[in-house]
Amino acid sequence: MLREAHPYQDSSYSIDERSADLLARMSVTEKVAQLGSYWVYELLNGIAFAPEKAEPRLKNGVGHITRIGGASDVSPRQSAEVANTIQKWLIEHTRLAIPAIVHEECCSGYMARGATVFPQAIGVASTWQPELVEAMADVIRQQMRSVGGHQALAPVLDVTRDARWGRVEETYGEDPYLVAQMGIAYVRGIQGHRLADGVIATGKHFVGYGMTEGGMNWSPAHLAPRELRETYLLPFEAAVREVRLASIMNGYHELDGIPCGANKWLLTDVLRGEWGFEGTVVSDYFAVAQLQDYHRIASNRVQAAHIALDAGIDIELPSTDAYNDELIEAVETGRVPLEQIDQALLRLLRQKFELGLFENPYVDTESVHFDTPDQRALAHKIAVQSLVLLRNEGHLLPLSKTLRSIAVIGPNADSIRNLFGDYAYPAHMETLLEMMHKENVFNMPIATGITTGDDFIKTQSLLSVLQTTDDLDCEILYARGCTVRDTSTSGFAEAVEAARKADVAIVVVGDKAGLTDDATSGEARDRAVLDLPGVQNELVKAVYDTGTPVVLVLINGRPITLDWMAEKIPAILECWFPAEEGAAAIKDVLFGDANPGGKLPISFPRAVGQIPVFYSHRPSGGRSNWKGNYVETSTKPLYPFGYGLSYTTFAFSNLRMSESAQAGESVTIQVDVTNTGTRAGDEVVQIYTHQVVPFITRPVKELKAFQRLSLLAGETKTVLFQLPVNMLAFINQANELVVVPGTIEVMVGSSSVDIYLRSTFLITGELTSVEWAYTATASVI
Repeated sequence: MLREAHPYQDSSYSIDERSADLLARMSVTEKVAQLGSYWVYELLNGIAFAPEKAEPRLKNGVGHITRIGGASDVSPRQSAEVANTIQKWLIEHTRLAIPAIVHEECCSGYMARGATVFPQAIGVASTWQPELVEAMADVIRQQMRSVGGHQALAPVLDVTRDARWGRVEETYGEDPYLVAQMGIAYVRGIQGHRLADGVIATGKHFVGYGMTEGGMNWSPAHLAPRELRETYLLPFEAAVREVRLASIMNGYHELDGIPCGANKWLLTDVLRGEWGFEGTVVSDYFAVAQLQDYHRIASNRVQAAHIALDAGIDIELPSTDAYNDELIEAVETGRVPLEQIDQALLRLLRQKFELGLFENPYVDTESVHFDTPDQRALAHKIAVQSLVLLRNEGHLLPLSKTLRSIAVIGPNADSIRNLFGDYAYPAHMETLLEMMHKENVFNMPIATGITTGDDFIKTQSLLSVLQTTDDLDCEILYARGCTVRDTSTSGFAEAVEAARKADVAIVVVGDKAGLTDDATSGEARDRAVLDLPGVQNELVKAVYDTGTPVVLVLINGRPITLDWMAEKIPAILECWFPAEEGAAAIKDVLFGDANPGGKLPISFPRAVGQIPVFYSHRPSGGRSNWKGNYVETSTKPLYPFGYGLSYTTFAFSNLRMSESAQAGESVTIQVDVTNTGTRAGDEVVQIYTHQVVPFITRPVKELKAFQRLSLLAGETKTVLFQLPVNMLAFINQANELVVVPGTIEVMVGSSSVDIYLRSTFLITGELTSVEWAYTATASVI
């Protein structure tokens, strides 16, 4: 179809000029169509594009296409071909030829067949290495762009302190500074230097979604205004201000009676008015319709759409439900202001121009290369760096490669599927299949012809890795013992017999992540009990009672209560969901080819009744005054934030720092770290601060800087930090963000509890209103 060239089609015009020109040419119907979306399978027959399905849905254009790779069974090359076909149809069969944005899930890698799967986010956070997050996000950017993807529904910037919540695994943990640094790195890696080569990052779930009532999905969050600002909003603000986060997704929950998808104060006043956010706000899936169906603050879809638009939600995902024909009629009759539609649409159009979609709507299907050796090597490195050694009594680990025999026991020992988190491809395929066969809360059209994609990526289980490792010269005895969740103990006898015959028993237990009914971790899989699911506790006890030394390998998504195991099991390794290279990484650590150096990004409770348990409580918190402990147990965490052991030891010394500084300046902190053991290893230097101020209580300690470094046996290195004083700002009684003169205590250690060095500096000058600084710099010299 030949068209007259218009300014919006001419790249010599500015993006603002092109957007304004295109907006002026659009009908109300075309405008509203751009604010909606469609699942890819609503446009397909099997894996083939279906024009008869596309025509009624796409005839006026569309804003987003939902998950070509993540909601279908296409191969990488087929994914690129489908993307090209959809864009070609839009360009050739719609009046204005506006390409669509293709969005995908990518919490732990691009969620599609053949794409590299990295450890789940909670494991990535355990590396304490933002540079690895940036490298991972860069791989996701390359893979998504190669198949025609443009927007990533990640990173998760929720701060969570409730291990009951099923989505803990998708987060970077309990601390706002750690979450912010990991989030900033993700955004930097995936958006790149410019969106023409990058992928839009989407910060979610705005805001407080990780601290809901009872740890339950979609339930209300009860957060005081100062806590909301200083803890839960902070990572989002940092991503917006530091690296120009291009999109935000609302949370499903409510704050003080207002659903986040209807909260104009959050989505407009704070996000745009205070922070200067210029990107798009996309709804979490079905969140606009939820205003009617779930939260019951709207009586129909038009009212829900109007509330959402007025609050600041620009795009409805994953399919057009409320931003529909009835909304068009409401605009045409004046019930919904056209200005609201135009405002949202301009934001979307700007991003389509920034992405270069009008100049480059297609991708080269011959250049799709997923999971290359370099990308897989990065997945392996992150998996190794994510492993956290929780216990190693008697130096049981690392194991000798010349042991006579090893028993490998447990439901996750020979499982490939359970190495992956809830936002990995097989988990979502299982979800779609489950929804096909039962009524689902979303009332969504479900794809047909999909499979679980068992061959979606080359992976080995831990058992398989141990059985096929060339340099491991010992007999491997395997017994599953039980499943993750079932209550049958019929396999215990075989497991006990294997353990009795072995020199050591590696017991691999934990969760299955996903959104299906059989999953024990993941979205909507919240728990009221935090022990090992099913009869896994009893399996561990039966193996332990044989007298054979036990190495407990945890493959799970949340902190758990270990009960007697925390004191009796000699070696415990937290692996989270380590993904495609996870089994090889675990083997490397178990046998000393790698030295574990991960640190916990979230505290482990002793009992579920402790929750929330977190390190940065107020002076009056953290204990049951005046007695201290609970009647039944200690108030201290089982394993604290920042904790993790090594096969070597480290000493901290020679702390020196600036004596004083004022608002707008930085404090220099230097510390020497020495590897005092006999093998190379990694340590994470953690800087915590505390300020005593009148009238406003402050946390007993707050993480303000960190640096992971590698040291050879006997080696000493100096870590230099530059800490901006504005990072110490807080909200005063007048609701102002201020730096207050006074003494700042600085604590240096290897966890929030293991503090080795202390000193102070003085904030001088007057009380000063400031803007937050978000990042301390660190260098190893």
